[in-house]
Amino acid sequence: MKLSTAVALRISNILRERNMSQYRLEKNIAMPHNTMKSLMGERNNSVNLKTVMQIVKGLDMTVAEFFNDPIFENPDLEIY
Repeated sequence: MKLSTAVALRISNILRERNMSQYRLEKNIAMPHNTMKSLMGERNNSVNLKTVMQIVKGLDMTVAEFFNDPIFENPDLEIY
């Protein structure tokens, strides 16, 4: 699994847990829909740390909380 896919899955899981829409997150962090759509889509091949930090802040989490998930412990996680 690619890192970008893992990040998108983590965001989706958090949104579902909080009963929060992607649209609401976009509005909370003033992120253009196309940017979020690109991040959450399968065509995304990379993830930008600045974008992740913006999302983490919008979710009112710490970076440690965001990455504290088994999905990021996968030894086969592709980071390239």
